[in-house]
Amino acid sequence: MHTTIDTATDVVTGIRFPEGNRWHDGRLWYSDMHTGEVFSVDPASGDEPRLEATVDGQSSGLGWLSDGRLVVSAMEARTLVAVDADGATEVFADLSAVESSLINDLVVDAETGRTYVGAFGYDLYAGEELRPGPLYVVDPDGSVRLAAEGLVFPNSASVLPGTRTLVVSETWGGRLTAFDIEVDGSLTGRREWAALPAGVTPDGSTVDAEGAIWVCSVDTGEFLRVVEGGEVTDRIDAPGLCAVDCALGGSDGRTLYLATADSYDPATTERTRSGRISAIRVAVPGPQG
Repeated sequence: MHTTIDTATDVVTGIRFPEGNRWHDGRLWYSDMHTGEVFSVDPASGDEPRLEATVDGQSSGLGWLSDGRLVVSAMEARTLVAVDADGATEVFADLSAVESSLINDLVVDAETGRTYVGAFGYDLYAGEELRPGPLYVVDPDGSVRLAAEGLVFPNSASVLPGTRTLVVSETWGGRLTAFDIEVDGSLTGRREWAALPAGVTPDGSTVDAEGAIWVCSVDTGEFLRVVEGGEVTDRIDAPGLCAVDCALGGSDGRTLYLATADSYDPATTERTRSGRISAIRVAVPGPQG
């Protein structure tokens, strides 16, 4: 498949910067990163999005802990915030003592309840020179330890279905990097899972039932389905836009939700509010489809 985002159907509009797209419990969940708000929506109902939580500063990755609570990456506070069913929030894990840069996207390993979260490694918004960033693992009790370092802007991550393999986007590295997840949550066997086409800057991603990864290229405005080794099997172009994140969901798992924005600069998105999430049908469902 090679198409453009013009063939997709709008689900949510008027967002500043949609991040952390997840399909969970029959709803699409997302962070509006530049407002610190987290929403969910039932795309089939036509209802407006429901505000689920708000964190101070910017919000990014989302996941669900073993006890069912939503967990949100509070980027500037460098904490993971847990949200209970009533919307009450508390700090689940504090990374501020070990990390000085903004934390970013996260994934919860459903098998163990451990959370993997990356950090920028440098001050992107201040124009600081690029430095590699770390990936941390957070145990179910909220304790934090280093899982990997030297990643070039670690971003979204996925656990491949039926495996103990974690695949991480390195945004400015232009590649997807794999690790083996050990019994204690540590990461070993670091290797290149896929080198991406020249210029591609992988941001958000989602894995499908065949173990392929849909990855968003924030700088080149495209969504790519990539298999191990780097072959691109499908492409959705979003010319002139930042391709920010994506998630597979819907009743049969075959709806790909595409998050786009006109900029990742908060000053721009505050003025334009041009972010949106659109939907398009794909051939291979998500792992639960």
